[in-house]
Amino acid sequence: MSVRRSTFLLLLAAFCLPAVATEKPSGLTLVVMDPLAAPLACDCVQGYAQRKYEKLGSYLQKELGRPVKVVWSESLTTAVKENGPADIVIGKHSVVKFDAKTLKAKMKPVASLTGVDGTATQAGLIVVRKADAAKSVKDLEGYRIFFGPEDCDEKNAAPVALLKKAGISLPEKLETSPACSTAAAALMDLPADVKAAAVISSYAAPLLEGCGTIKKGDLRVVGRSESVPFITAFVSDRVSADDRKQITTALLDVELNAELLVALETSVGFQAWKPAAKSATPASLKKK
Repeated sequence: MSVRRSTFLLLLAAFCLPAVATEKPSGLTLVVMDPLAAPLACDCVQGYAQRKYEKLGSYLQKELGRPVKVVWSESLTTAVKENGPADIVIGKHSVVKFDAKTLKAKMKPVASLTGVDGTATQAGLIVVRKADAAKSVKDLEGYRIFFGPEDCDEKNAAPVALLKKAGISLPEKLETSPACSTAAAALMDLPADVKAAAVISSYAAPLLEGCGTIKKGDLRVVGRSESVPFITAFVSDRVSADDRKQITTALLDVELNAELLVALETSVGFQAWKPAAKSATPASLKKK
């Protein structure tokens, strides 16, 4: 009986081995929060703000050898609630950090996505109406200013620093608008004699005119904040160190895929994350 039992166990083990060998790797969820992604932006400006992240998802799935589910959302909280934990998140650096903190989720920045100009940063633009007397930031003392929400560094922390440096006094509680379009519209709706300004994201400027929020020439830029990180790829600490390294390598290799560069509206793809860098302009472009 012992011989027969041993033979049976060996056969059972042999049948089990193929099942272990063919076990499929678990899938990854990629949450896209990029305001220039096609589902999150308008298509009013040809060739702009229509990034096709579904193509990046297909690319990553092939490179990583595992399923990659792509979802789009303006809020990480909403995305997680509807789709479960996020493994990769790509969006505005400050917004992703803010949402991740709210969720108590640990996200590590691994790469920055460059734009068509080769940079991976953005800035806040302080604008006034074309007939306004203000010519620079120093002229904005006493002005009513529409800032962006606190999770948008380019429309909140950065322009606040610029204004304070110029000696402009600000209210204890800033007046904020949820989007560049609402800030611009609110500014345009004020009586002509009201001294007011608004802060918009540098990337959004073309969209305000293209989508009809304002007419060309309605607004003038009187100040530009320091540059801050823009679209950043984060990887959750749920992902192992080896997998995070593989994901990062795949993102950095996007620069070798011409079709993907076009789909993501980027000149040189992703760059390795550099937290201390003021500018992410590639050295290759600086030489030109």
